[in-house]
Amino acid sequence: LLELCRSCGVRRFILASTSSLYGARNPLPFREDADTDGPLSPYAASKKAAEVLSYTYHHLYGLDVAVLRYFTVYGPAGRPDMSLFRFVQWVSEDRPVVIYGDGSQARDFTYVDDIARGTLAALSFLQSCPSPNPRFEIINLGSDRPVALMEALRIVESLVGRKARIEYRPRHPADVPATWADITKARTLLGWSPETSLEMGLSRLVEWYRENRSWARHIATTD
Repeated sequence: LLELCRSCGVRRFILASTSSLYGARNPLPFREDADTDGPLSPYAASKKAAEVLSYTYHHLYGLDVAVLRYFTVYGPAGRPDMSLFRFVQWVSEDRPVVIYGDGSQARDFTYVDDIARGTLAALSFLQSCPSPNPRFEIINLGSDRPVALMEALRIVESLVGRKARIEYRPRHPADVPATWADITKARTLLGWSPETSLEMGLSRLVEWYRENRSWARHIATTD
């Protein structure tokens, strides 16, 4: 994609990156200038590589680049490998809810509509940049509200109206105790802040699941 931008004269590039880059050795909340040289998973490593390539094309060819580090995106029609989709499906279908570790690990869950607004705001920001001075910016998009997995599961239980049958398993080596976005830069550069609480976002996810349960319950969510 970067090479196509260069060859076709596309001047602006937005990269969907990830909070997984911050790993386990940075202080909370995570700032964009934190150390990202210790990715704990192949997924995070691939995103690090994409960020580095994006910077190279910015440097060599003058692309305006916004690297957006998304924090645990969830919502209707979300990825079935993410915990909140799995919680909704497993509790709704009375399947065991698998928790790796003790469930105290916290995540900065961010609703998909807020992420979409932030991504469009990043495009508007790049369009407003003076053309002789190409920009390269890394920007966190998160809720700025870490929530423990067990707390999120309790919200799902309340919305679904059923108690979870929890099955604990050993903590995954790529797991981190917490993620938490410092969104000062997003507020300053993009005029962006999250608008959807976890409670509201989960209610929309549960509503979507109920409307699509006839096929959504068959989506594979086991490891």
